[in-house]
Amino acid sequence: MKIRTKLTLQFASILALILLLFSLVVYYFTSLYRQDDFYNRIDRRASIVASHLLKADEADPRQRRSNEINYYQELPYEAIRIFRANGDPVFAKGDGFLGVTPKRLEKIKQQKRVQYEQGVRQVVGVYYPDNQGEFIVLASSVDAYSLRMLEHLEVILIVGFLGSMVLVLVAGWVFSKQAMQPITEIVREVERVSVKDLHLRLSKADGKDEVSELAQTFNKMLDRLELAFEMQRTFVSNASHELRTPLTVMMGELEVALMKPREQEEYQRVLQSALEDARLLAELLNGLLHIAQASVDPSKIEKTYLRFDELVWMARDQALKRQPDARINIDFANFPDDEDRLLVKGNEALLLIAVLNVLENAIKFSPSGKVATGRIVVQKQEVWLEVTDRGIGISEEDLKHVFVPFFRAENVRSITGHGIGLPLAERILKLHHGTIIVNSKVHEGTEVIIKLPQAYLFIP
Repeated sequence: MKIRTKLTLQFASILALILLLFSLVVYYFTSLYRQDDFYNRIDRRASIVASHLLKADEADPRQRRSNEINYYQELPYEAIRIFRANGDPVFAKGDGFLGVTPKRLEKIKQQKRVQYEQGVRQVVGVYYPDNQGEFIVLASSVDAYSLRMLEHLEVILIVGFLGSMVLVLVAGWVFSKQAMQPITEIVREVERVSVKDLHLRLSKADGKDEVSELAQTFNKMLDRLELAFEMQRTFVSNASHELRTPLTVMMGELEVALMKPREQEEYQRVLQSALEDARLLAELLNGLLHIAQASVDPSKIEKTYLRFDELVWMARDQALKRQPDARINIDFANFPDDEDRLLVKGNEALLLIAVLNVLENAIKFSPSGKVATGRIVVQKQEVWLEVTDRGIGISEEDLKHVFVPFFRAENVRSITGHGIGLPLAERILKLHHGTIIVNSKVHEGTEVIIKLPQAYLFIP
C-alpha cells in the first residue's frame, strides 16, 4: 500500500472516530435531556391530578377553578391511576399498561417518588399523604413529539456522518497528495541520478523541515558516493600503472636478452634487474594483502593491551634496520604520572605496520639527511604520535587523495614507492577506533598525527 493511501485512510479513520464519538455524545445527551424533561412534566401532572381529585374540598373556589383548568390540560396518551396505600384502586383514567404491581406500589410508598419506563410510556409514581388517608398517584404519558424529533436527529446524524466521510476521504486524498508532493519530487530527482550524473544534487535541501533533512541526507550520501567513485577510478588508474610498469620492464629486458646470445655477465645483470622488479611486485602485492586484512570485521581481529611508546620504539628500530643511514628522533611531549595511560588496545602486528609506514614515509620524503622527528603526546582520552619531516611536502590539492591506494603526488613521482603506506595506516587505525591526520606544505615539510584511544576506554 502506498504512503499516500495510508495517509488518506489514517486521516479518514481519525476524523471518522471523532465524528462518530461526537454524534453519539449529541444523541445520548439529547435523549437523556428529553427523558428527564418529560419525567418532570409527568411529575407536575401527577401533582395537578392529586390536587384536583384529592384536595378539592380543601381548596377555595379560585384555587379549585385553577386546578380544574390545569387538570384538563392533558399530556399525549395520558394515563392516571390512584391507589390507596393498601393497594385498593381509587381512580383510573386513560388507557395504557402502567405495570402496577404490589411490589412496585410498596417501593413508591417507601421511596416517595419512583420513575420508570413501560415500553415507550414513561411513568412517575408519587406517594401522596392526605387528610383522607395515604394515596399513591401514578401518572404516565408518551412523549410522541420528542421521540419523533429524536428519530429525525438520528437520521440527520447518520446522513451527516456518511456525507462527512465522503468529504473527509476526498479532502484526505488531496491533503496526502500535497503532503507527499516533496517526497515525489525527491524520488523523481533521485531516479535521474546515475553513475554518470553523480554531480547532481536534490533541490529540496534548503529548508528546515523533515523533507529538507531527507534531501540533505541524500545529498551527503551522493557526496560520499561521488568521492568513492572518484577514489575508485583513481585507484584503478594508479594500480594499473604501478602493476604494469615493473611487468613491462621485466618483459622488455627479458625479450631483449632472448633476442641473441649474451655473455654470462649480461644474463646476470638481466636476471638481477628482473629480480628487483619481482621484489617490487611482491612488495606491492604484500601491501594489497595488508590493505585487505585491514578491511575485515574489527571483531575478528585479536587485540591485546600494548604500551604505545614501546610500539613506537619497535617501529623506529625496524625503520632504522631498513634505512641505516636515517635518523629518527623520538621523545615525549608530556610523560604521564600514570603509565597505564600509555596503554592502547589493539593488534600489535597491524599497529606496528601503521606506525612503521608513517616513519618510513617521513624518511623517504626527506631526501636531505633522511631525518624525521616523532613526539608522543598523552591527551585526556587519547595518545598521539606526531611525526614531522622537513621534506618536499604535499600540495593542498594532492592532500585530498593521500588516503587513496596507489595515489602518489606529482612531486614524488621520482621517489620509489607505491602509494600504499598512508591508506594502509588509515585503515588499520580505523579498525582500532583511531584516526590519522596529514598536514603539509610544499617545500616546508609534512606532519602526520596518529591518534589512538587509551585502553581504559575499552575496559568494561
